[in-house]
Amino acid sequence: MENILSSEWGEIVFGSSNSAESQAIRRAVLGHRLRKLAPRVYTTNFEDTPESIVRRNQYLILGKLFEGAILSHRTALEGGPTREGLIILTYKYTKKITLPGLTIRLLEGAPVQEGDTPFMGKLFIASRERALLENLQPARSQFAKSLPRIVIETHLDKICRIHGPAALNQIRDRARQLAPKLRLEAEYKLLDQLIGSLLNTRSGRGLQSKSAKARAQGKPYDVPRVELFANLVTKLTHAILPLVAEKNNNESAQQHLAFFESYFSNYIEGTEFEVEEAADIVFRHKFIPNRPEDAHDIVSTYQIVSNKSEMHKTPNSSEELILLLQKRHQFLMSVRQEKHPGEFKQISNRAGNTIFVQPELVRGTLEKAFELYQALECGIKRAIFVMFFVSEIHPFDDGNGRIARIMMNAELVSANLCRIIIPTVYRDDYLLALRRLSRAHDPDAYIKMLMRAQAFTASIDFTDYQQALQMLHKANAFMLPFEGKLSF
Repeated sequence: MENILSSEWGEIVFGSSNSAESQAIRRAVLGHRLRKLAPRVYTTNFEDTPESIVRRNQYLILGKLFEGAILSHRTALEGGPTREGLIILTYKYTKKITLPGLTIRLLEGAPVQEGDTPFMGKLFIASRERALLENLQPARSQFAKSLPRIVIETHLDKICRIHGPAALNQIRDRARQLAPKLRLEAEYKLLDQLIGSLLNTRSGRGLQSKSAKARAQGKPYDVPRVELFANLVTKLTHAILPLVAEKNNNESAQQHLAFFESYFSNYIEGTEFEVEEAADIVFRHKFIPNRPEDAHDIVSTYQIVSNKSEMHKTPNSSEELILLLQKRHQFLMSVRQEKHPGEFKQISNRAGNTIFVQPELVRGTLEKAFELYQALECGIKRAIFVMFFVSEIHPFDDGNGRIARIMMNAELVSANLCRIIIPTVYRDDYLLALRRLSRAHDPDAYIKMLMRAQAFTASIDFTDYQQALQMLHKANAFMLPFEGKLSF
């Protein structure tokens, strides 16, 4: 029997009521083939710490020791134990259990209800409605079984932000049916008040969370995005960046610079012309059969970035920021009516796995971004910041990348600094740096990428068109990313 048992033992071994199995376990402990972790819990692992062994097998252990228990209260909403190792379980009785690395608080409560989800075979996870009601219970003990009220408000706001107001109404309806079964009618009244405040059907006077208050005031915003923007601003505030003055100041140089800026900005977005075709469209007003909208994209971008007055306009308020974005977008996309020129998106958009700011949060997130923008010095730091937040918010159905780069270069032009052009060969560097900042919250590669792009732009003399064209070819600017590297 012992040999059979030993061959079947995994990392965790549980005590048994079977006499033969119990004796086999006892002999294995005496023979140092098993070690005890807790009452009725043993392990074959003699290398790792008891804490690490218990943590990676925590649900297996809990299911065996407390079969039918419900992961509830803060544990349900947080998706696991606290940093200190606290787990809350609703069970048949109340008790505190200590395991290596874990503290289990068993709370006597209502059995499994409709909506509670089976988990790991022998446990359950409280439904969202149950968990919300439980977390609104007043604290009557020293340990924190519930999350703070401000966290619950933020959680509800996040649900509304991602899934819409209908999701909150569904939660409220299900919680209304569930509350009497849990004897949490008072908690339901509080949940009802919170949801009503977030949906603007009740006063939001008692709300604590900034995001919840903003939603109640009709100005909800994307909280994680604003935190990401704040991290970038913190990095930029103390960054020591070179100030690269604009040397292409005569009229012809400015026109040529604006042309190549427009050409590359559109090429990145898939509006692809040979450079001489684009020059014919912009400078010689040549008509391109079957591609009038693409030709307009080139021309309209050029008309904005070559307009000295327009490119000196930067926002002094959140209202001006929104107006600048909408006016520039309206001009840029005027022939593409299906893209709703000048109007913020009404349907969410995405790029790969990145879902941009939800439509109802665009205005509020732009307003929060402007607050952070004001904290930065004029010039390169604001340029770097504005390009990212416009790109990350993605406020329009289309044209967001071009608008973001126009806004960036307007910051530079207004400070008499060199613009930033993203040549075709540098497209992947540009997009990967944006993605790294967006997903990994790492601003270093993004800042470095833009500073290199500015240094490249500064290396080109745009006074003479043909000379500039030759310099751009020499730098591999027109190559596709897989064909070469930017060289200057």
